[in-house]
Amino acid sequence: MSKKSLWTMPFIAIIIANGLLFGSFHSLLPTLPMYVASLGASGTEIGLISGIFGISAIFIRFFTDDFVRLLGKKNCLYIGIFLTLAATMSYAFLTSVPMLMTARIIQGLGFGLGTTFAAALAVDIIPPSRRGEGVGYFGLGNTISMGIAPALGVALLTDMGPVGLFGFSSLAAALAIGSTLFCSNTAPATSPSSVKQSVPWKSRLVEAGTGFPSFFTMLFGLAYGCVNTFIALMAQEANIEQPGFFFVIGTVFIFLTRTFGGRLYDRKGPFWVLLPGILSYTLAVFLIIRATTFADLMTASVFYGTGAGLIMPSLMTWLFNAVPPERRSNASATYYNMLDTGTSGGIILLGSVAGFIGYIHMFYIVLAAMILFLAGFVYHHFFRPAVSSISSAQENSHE
Repeated sequence: MSKKSLWTMPFIAIIIANGLLFGSFHSLLPTLPMYVASLGASGTEIGLISGIFGISAIFIRFFTDDFVRLLGKKNCLYIGIFLTLAATMSYAFLTSVPMLMTARIIQGLGFGLGTTFAAALAVDIIPPSRRGEGVGYFGLGNTISMGIAPALGVALLTDMGPVGLFGFSSLAAALAIGSTLFCSNTAPATSPSSVKQSVPWKSRLVEAGTGFPSFFTMLFGLAYGCVNTFIALMAQEANIEQPGFFFVIGTVFIFLTRTFGGRLYDRKGPFWVLLPGILSYTLAVFLIIRATTFADLMTASVFYGTGAGLIMPSLMTWLFNAVPPERRSNASATYYNMLDTGTSGGIILLGSVAGFIGYIHMFYIVLAAMILFLAGFVYHHFFRPAVSSISSAQENSHE
């Protein structure tokens, strides 16, 4: 039997739309605090404007089921990107902290909807037999934007001012809407019982049947968020110059591993992708702690990129495979909620800890989180083998 085609127009369109949505987001990640500071905002106000984004994104995902029943996945994606566009366009005209915070909340709501339903639509489009491969390629847009958009955003703010920065971010969101036009809504029919059934609040945060991958996603979110946020401060503490290249090298290896990790997942299952990914990322954190030179830090970035490129799409695929087709929107919401919860919680908690023990020693806690991830995953694979087989059987029966 020949493999079903993966590279269809809807799949390419959703990759581009997702990449542009993340491009709009990443261009503002390092620059919006700079812009807010230029308006005279205090450190607390800057932190609030930055942090409220993640809270609003998590909040909107609680209502994923309601939105799907009322509007359908594609319309929800449109609304999410439109809210992102409206918020980014407004930033250039806002000069007060309360107004900027309101716009940031709107952007968070839009980003929460957009990322959730872009992933859910992508999984509907991808042939089931190539889901791991497809999810890996789906995330390439995010990977590319993460490597390019922040630096471009800083350059635009520096050279052209707020109008250039927010104009670019708005253009990326507008093009994402245009790309979504070419993405057909191929979602499987939802059973009548699932439409009428009331969803418990617990399942709105963590979809039923996804306990282990959800927990692992939250643990990895803590490690991933702390590395991304504090690596520059750790390098400063260790007297290592040009830490920005850590992300350049890391992004290259995230890109490379996503091109083969998904195919390996489809052939061998999550263990053979996640285990080397966890080991690689754990080694990266250990090397960060031990780094004293630029070369040491760049070596760590190789293992950082390899680990992240294997772990993130595998966790997302695992979550999608653990639920029936009509619950994929909630599985997508669960993935992003757990990732954001781990990231936000880790940054707040470990950032406070670093104020007392320093950033280098703080990374020992990140290392402990990765070791817990490794131990938990090995336990799940060897001592709960029935879970994986049951999930696979359920997946096959629903396709």
